[in-house]
Amino acid sequence: MWSDHREFATDWVEAWNSHDLNRVLAHYEEDVVLTSPRIRLILGKDDGTISGKAALRDYMGLALKRVPDLRFTLDRVFSGVNAVVLEFHTNDGRHGAEFMEFGRNGLVSRVSATYALD
Repeated sequence: MWSDHREFATDWVEAWNSHDLNRVLAHYEEDVVLTSPRIRLILGKDDGTISGKAALRDYMGLALKRVPDLRFTLDRVFSGVNAVVLEFHTNDGRHGAEFMEFGRNGLVSRVSATYALD
């Protein structure tokens, strides 16, 4: 779908910064699986994992409500085979990286989000 990983990363950040949930979700497969410590915090799920685009919509919608002025700044893009890692920081002080694996439709099918400890 995207011609290169840097283009994907830029579009992903711009989508989040627009706070347009549909625009953010357009990056993901219907059967996406996301694992993140933020899921534990926002949804209270011990395993930190959600599956499917409907669950992703609920989670991301809550995340945007919790931090209504959320802004991402892209720090670095790591390009792999059918995968990308986006390193970023947010205006609320988080520094993170997300491993994203692309699925059969060229959209993100699996995500593992990580955050700096300091």
